[in-house]
Amino acid sequence: MPTPEADRVPGRRAARLPVVDPATGETFDEAPDQQPDELDDIVARAERAWHRWRSDPAARTAALRGSADAVEAAADDLARLLTREQGKPLAESYAEVARVAARLRHFAHLAPRTRRIDDGRPVHSEVRWRPLGPVAAIVPWNFPLQLAAAKFAPALAAGNTVVLKPAPSTPLATRLLGAVLAAVLPEDVLTVVTGREPLGARLASHPGIRHVTFTGSVPTGRAVATAAVASLARVTLELGGNDAAILLDDVDVDGLADRLFWAAFRNCGQVCMAVKRVYVPARLHSEVVEALAQRAKSVAVGPGLDPETRLGPVHHIPQLTRVEQITEQALANGARAASGGHRLDGPGHFFAPTILTDVPPDSPVVTEEQFGPVLPVLPYRSLDEAVDAANGTGFGLGGSVWGTDLDRAETVADRLDCGTAWINHHAELSLAQPFAGVKDSGVGVAGGPWGFYGNLRPFVVHRPRET
Repeated sequence: MPTPEADRVPGRRAARLPVVDPATGETFDEAPDQQPDELDDIVARAERAWHRWRSDPAARTAALRGSADAVEAAADDLARLLTREQGKPLAESYAEVARVAARLRHFAHLAPRTRRIDDGRPVHSEVRWRPLGPVAAIVPWNFPLQLAAAKFAPALAAGNTVVLKPAPSTPLATRLLGAVLAAVLPEDVLTVVTGREPLGARLASHPGIRHVTFTGSVPTGRAVATAAVASLARVTLELGGNDAAILLDDVDVDGLADRLFWAAFRNCGQVCMAVKRVYVPARLHSEVVEALAQRAKSVAVGPGLDPETRLGPVHHIPQLTRVEQITEQALANGARAASGGHRLDGPGHFFAPTILTDVPPDSPVVTEEQFGPVLPVLPYRSLDEAVDAANGTGFGLGGSVWGTDLDRAETVADRLDCGTAWINHHAELSLAQPFAGVKDSGVGVAGGPWGFYGNLRPFVVHRPRET
């Protein structure tokens, strides 16, 4: 396969970035720790490649379709490496790789539409669309490949070039993906850079970058937006959530328990749009807690490469420490663990899947994004109380309503202050739909034609009408 970007820098032996296997807690590989001063040349090459890439839509379509084929051919290597560095079960890694290929194929066939404007004046006006230029894509560690593709697939399809930076703790699968795509895409159309801060800050503020798209925490997102102001680059931010699930009083507990459990615990709860709070009618509260706790106690927890594993480790020590602290704080304030509530013995970053009951509603495990295998279940007396609690957060990414009467559930869902509301499921997305949050959950739109046009700018042409 082609040599990744950081290993081709002449005259420089890059510092190395250790990569830890979350299932063992041991370093198993390393990646280049690139320095901010390397970005000037990388972005300049992306700028030069952009002028060629933008000019041939048919070639872009063919290249993106070929890229999807290449990703599928490399699925085994990509999935195993992703599980090794991120920790998720291998089946989830294969699903993530498949999603990369699907995104490439989906956006390969999107093209901007010229629109004629008729406003009664004696001119012929057309709105055409032009790509922005080099795009910076900064990606977190929970879905390194899927979120990378969510950024670079529409950007490339629109005619932009991309400089992609994964999180320092998950550089390997992204570097391999970059090498796979380099065999299909023209040189410098997609470049992967890896390293510690301030690499990302410099990339976001680089004067040659015209669009910065970032997924991560609210504080870092604010810093990225501030950095991008220097060059007035466009910014798209997806900053996480504290999604609530509201169960109605006609809900079928046995029928929904599996779906609700995995809506909260997939990828060990490290999903921005996972269910992170559950509100249940008081009379059903103990039944729901017991159903979820049974699943938490019986789920197979272990290394992601073990085919029996359904729930892997927490990704890294800082996140494991946060999950442990936020759980201990809730327990100290009167909450009870119906399951779990503690770190697991042995090597690796494992935390027992935890269902919390009797949780004070002002506990940080309720009011903040815990981002781990911990789920508080809270009773409510009235539906208005539940909706107010669900909306009473600075986040607004997603939410869900669960019940037998779908019309009633939809009426409740319409009251949620978030970007996406689901009924009787959660966190299921189509490649054709928009994905956006409100409040602290982000700025801008990803997904479907909305995300595609977010990588373009309008260009208007006026000419006199022929007489």
